[in-house]
Amino acid sequence: MKEADFVIVGSGSAGSVLANRLSEDAGANVLVIEFGGSDFGPLIQMPAALSYPMGMSRYDWGFSTEPEPGLGNRRLATPRGKVRGGSSSINGMVYVRGHARDFDHWSQLGATGWSYADVLPYFRRMESWSDGGHGGDPNWRGSSGPLNVQRGERKNPLHEAFERAGRQAGFESTADYNGEKQEGFGPMDQTVRNGQRWSTANAYLKPALRRPNVRLVRGFARRVVFDGNRAVGVETEFGGRTGIVRCRREVIISAAPLNSPKLLKLSGIGPGPELAALGIPVVAERPGVGENLQDHLEVLVQHECLQPVSLAKHMNLASMAGVGVRWLLFRSGIGATNHFESAGFVRSAPGVEYPDIQFHFLPVAARYDGKAAFAGHGFQAHVGPMRSNSRGNVTLRSSDPAEPPLIRFNYMSDPKDWSDFRHCIRLTREILSQPAMEPFCGREIAPGNGSTTDQELDEYVRNHAESSYHPCGTCRMGSPDDRMAVVDPHCRVIGVEGLRVVDSSIFPRITNGNLNGPSIMVGEKAADHILGKPQLPRDESNPWINPRWRESDR
Repeated sequence: MKEADFVIVGSGSAGSVLANRLSEDAGANVLVIEFGGSDFGPLIQMPAALSYPMGMSRYDWGFSTEPEPGLGNRRLATPRGKVRGGSSSINGMVYVRGHARDFDHWSQLGATGWSYADVLPYFRRMESWSDGGHGGDPNWRGSSGPLNVQRGERKNPLHEAFERAGRQAGFESTADYNGEKQEGFGPMDQTVRNGQRWSTANAYLKPALRRPNVRLVRGFARRVVFDGNRAVGVETEFGGRTGIVRCRREVIISAAPLNSPKLLKLSGIGPGPELAALGIPVVAERPGVGENLQDHLEVLVQHECLQPVSLAKHMNLASMAGVGVRWLLFRSGIGATNHFESAGFVRSAPGVEYPDIQFHFLPVAARYDGKAAFAGHGFQAHVGPMRSNSRGNVTLRSSDPAEPPLIRFNYMSDPKDWSDFRHCIRLTREILSQPAMEPFCGREIAPGNGSTTDQELDEYVRNHAESSYHPCGTCRMGSPDDRMAVVDPHCRVIGVEGLRVVDSSIFPRITNGNLNGPSIMVGEKAADHILGKPQLPRDESNPWINPRWRESDR
C-alpha cells in the first residue's frame, strides 16, 4: 500500500527526530506510521495544562501495570503518548540531559561510542537554549538546534526559598544542572517556546512534513515483515484494512519502551520459549527483548503554605478560565510554564560517586491528576532515588497485536529501595525545615507529621509512591556478543538485517532525571548512524567534553 526508503514506526521523541534528520538528505524518502492523531489544541500545547493529556484516551495509550507486589498489589498508571510527538506531547516538559557518568556507564556496559564525550555534541546540536539570566554556561549548551530549552520566569518566591533551603541544609548549588555540574539545587529547564509546549512534533516533525520526501500515515503497526532475516516492511492496519508498508532500505522502530519490545516479539524477535508458547515463529532469538525494564519511582512530601503565594488561588474554574483566555490570546501568564522551575540533584551519602536523588519542586500541593490535594495553599517536593536495582519486564498477552502488553516493573523488589526511600523522605523534611522555608512552611500534609518510624514511612511508600513516567531499557543496547543485548551500538537489531530500534528502550541503564532529553539525543545520534555519516567529533581538547562529574566527597 505504501513504500519508502525508511519506514519509521512511531512519531514520538526519537521518531520525530529521525523523520527530520533522515529527510534532510533529499535523496531519502521517509514514511512515518503513527497510530495517534493530531496534537492540535490547548490541552496539549498549554504548558500549565500538562496533567490533562495523560489519561485521555485521545492522547494516551492508557497502559497500566500488573499488580505490583512491592506496592501493595496496586496497578500503577503508565501513560504513553498516542499522538503526534508521542510522549513528548503529554509529558511534564522537564528537560534533563542526565549525568555525564550515566553515559560513561553505558559505554562500559557495551554501548561503545555512547560515552558522555560521544553524546555531548548531539545534545548541543539539538538544543536552542536560553538561561533566562540565571548564570548558566553557554559553552556547554547548544544555541541553534530545533529543541527550544529555557527556564521559567521563576516569579514565585517559593522557588528561591526551596533552593536556599537546599544550600542551608549543606548541599551545593548549580547554575545549570545540564552544564558542567549537575549536583546541587538550582533552576530547572523546560521544553517550552514562546509560551507553548515545544514537543518533538513541533520542533522536528512539523518542519519535516513540509518537505516533499516525508509522509505521515495514520495506522496501527502489527508486525515487521521479513524476507528471510531481512526486514522489508511493516504490516499495518489502516482503518480496518491491513496492508504492508514496504521499505527499500530500513525499518526503524521508535514505538517507545513498552510498544517497541511488543512489536519485536510479535515479529518473531524475542525469547524463544515465550514466542513458541504463543505460536509466533522465531526469526531471531533475543532473550533480552522486553527485559531490563526500569523507571524512576517517587513520592510527594507536601506542606501547607502559610502565605497565600501558591498556585492554589488559581485552582478554581473562574481563575482557570482567565488563565486559559490569556494563554490563548497572548501565550503568556501562568499558563505559559509547567511550574516545575526548581530542581535538586544530590548524593545520598559521602562516597556515592555522583548524585542519586532528584527533587522536583512545585508551588502547589496537588495530586498526580492535577487536582488540589487539600483546600488551601500548599507546596510539594517530588523526590526519589535515581538508580534502583529493581528490574521488570514487558511480555505479550497473546499473539493478537490489538492486546496491550503485560507490564511488570517489580517496583521496590530490591531491599535497598526501602532504605533509599526512607532516606529521601527524611532528607526532604530536613531541607524543608531550614530557615529559608520557615516563613512558608506549615503543617505537613503528606506523609504527615505522624509518620516517622521506618514502618510508617514504608507504609506511605507502599500506598502512595507513583511512577515518574520514565520507563526505559527493554531493548537494551550492547555488544553483539552479549546474549541479553537487543541492539548493537549502531541501534541495529542483533540477528537480523534492515531493522533498528531507536528510542529510550535501548538505554542500558536509566539516566539521572527525566528521560525526554536523552531520548531525543538517541534519535539525533542514531540518525547519523543510519545515514552512514561520521559521528560528531569527540574533541578532547575542549574542556566541556570532560565534565567534573565526580565532585569531591563531603
